[in-house]
Parts: sequence; C-alpha cells; structure tokens
Amino acid sequence: MKLRLSVVLLGCIVALIVAVLVALSFGSDDVSLVRAITDAASGDHDIVFGVRLPRVLLGVIAGAGLSVVGVALQALLRNPLAEPYVLGVSGGSALGASVAILAGFSGMSAFGASVVPLFALAGGAGATFVVYACAAVAPGSRSISMLLAGVIVNAVASAAITFIKTLVTQSTTQELLFWLMGFLDFPLSRASLVMLAIYVAVGTAVLLVDAARLNVLSLGESAAEHLGVNVRALERRTLFASSLVVGAIVSVTGLIGFVGFIVPHVLRRLLGPDVRVLMPASIALGGAALVTCDLASRASFRLIHREPPVGAVTAIVGGVLFFVVLLRGRGR
Repeated sequence: MKLRLSVVLLGCIVALIVAVLVALSFGSDDVSLVRAITDAASGDHDIVFGVRLPRVLLGVIAGAGLSVVGVALQALLRNPLAEPYVLGVSGGSALGASVAILAGFSGMSAFGASVVPLFALAGGAGATFVVYACAAVAPGSRSISMLLAGVIVNAVASAAITFIKTLVTQSTTQELLFWLMGFLDFPLSRASLVMLAIYVAVGTAVLLVDAARLNVLSLGESAAEHLGVNVRALERRTLFASSLVVGAIVSVTGLIGFVGFIVPHVLRRLLGPDVRVLMPASIALGGAALVTCDLASRASFRLIHREPPVGAVTAIVGGVLFFVVLLRGRGR
C-alpha cells in the first residue's frame, strides 16, 4: 500500500513537471527551452519567461488551490459533489470582484498588487457565511443544506453580476465578460502573482493542518466530537480558508469551475479517502490538470483559429464527470 501511495504521489509530481515543460515549449512560435535558459538575450528567453511562464505559473497556482479546496470541502461535507463552484464560493468571489471593477478599483494597487482580490475575498467570505448560516437553521442533512444554499447563492450572484453589466460602459462590460469566462491569458504583474501565491499558500496551509481532523470527521459529527474534534470550529476554519484560496484565484482567473471536483475524484480512486494523502497529491495533480486544460485551449487555436476560455474546457470535462457521479450515487 505504501509503495502504491509513493508511486501515485511521484506520478502526480512527474505529471506536473511534464505539463509545465510542455506548456512552456508549446505556442504559436517554436522555441528552444535550452536556448531560453542559457541565452538571456535571445527571443526565446523573452517568449518563455516573459509570456508563457507567468501564464503557466498562474495555472499551477490556481489548479493546486482549487483542487485542495475541493478535497477539503468534500471531506467536510462528506459529499462527493461538493466543490467551490457548486457551494457558491466562486460565485460570491466573482460578485465581489465585479463590484470592485464596477467601482473602478481594477487599476488600484497595494504594494504593487491589485486590490481586486480583497473584494473577491470579501465576496467569497460573504457567500460562505450565507451558506453556513442557511445550513445551520435548515432542517435535514447539513451537507445537503449547504449544497442547496450554494446553488441559491450562485444563482443570486449570477443575477447580480448580470445587473452590474447593465450599469457599466461597453468597455467595462467587455472586461467583465472576458474575466468571467475564465482565462489564464491575463496580464499579471510579478507582484500580483506573488500575492496570489501568498493567499493560496496561507489558505492551503490551514487546510493541510486540519487534514487529520477532517479524516476523523468522516466518522460522523458525534464520533468526531467524542474524539476531541471541535466540529463547528473545524467547519469555520475550513470554509474561511477555502474562501481565501478561491477568492484570490477567482479575482485573477475569473470563474474556472470543476477543477476542485475532477482532481479529488481521480485521486480518491487511486489513493483512497485519506485526506492527509489526498491534499498533497491534489496540489501537484491539480496544477498539472489546469495547465493541461489551458494547453488544450491553446492547441485548439490551430484548428478553429480561436482560443476558447479554459473555464469552458474544465466545465465540459467536469460537467460530464459530475453527471456520472450523480447517477452512480443515485444508483447506489
């Protein structure tokens, strides 16, 4: 068993490295990675480090963050259908960022980084609070109540964003539409990328620390409390850390759904339900998955002469898998 775990974890790391190298090499122009690394004055160096590397790093950070949040939420709610897009965290974050763009804050920065992630974080935290409060007062299963509340929050956030579009100029509307479709091809400063990595790292660290407690929670709330786990405090930490990670990512990439759903399901089949193992593996495989989806999006340009948003690619793959899991769960 330990050998299998080691092989799968190593495979996830190798997949991430291969995805990054291929993504750096592939594009409209053929480049040499060796020349790009060894010759700083070459055009290959400018293309790889100035254009492709920021996009690839953004894909790695976003994919890793969304995947580890998916693992945490599925363990917290003990529901395989849970993920940040479904629970309304992404919708709330998108609404917060849309308000910032409407208010003209997209050009403002603090310490060289955009302030939009702060608004996205506030939106994600607000959506999380609403979902948590609804689940606390609703009768029946707590996990199902959270999922239903998440669907409602997403619907309300989507309607509010649509209303915002009617209040802004045409240029701002185009900015919102481009951002909401989910792209990694976004002009991002080095400071903004560093700040995003910090947001994601802090939230991920909180989730990793609570991985063992989330394992205990799989026994049920009563059993977890008897074993010394403060379930309500664990819920609050997990939901806040998830909103921190998702809010920061959504504020930069827009809405990219189902990454936090696909990767945990694949890994759970290979590694089992242990959250302590799933989280580190999801960091590597999640980054590789989103970089690969973005690579597929870029590759389609040669066929259709358009580059579809990576959010559309993940939604197609994730939507089909979501449907399959739902039907299998109903069958059981």
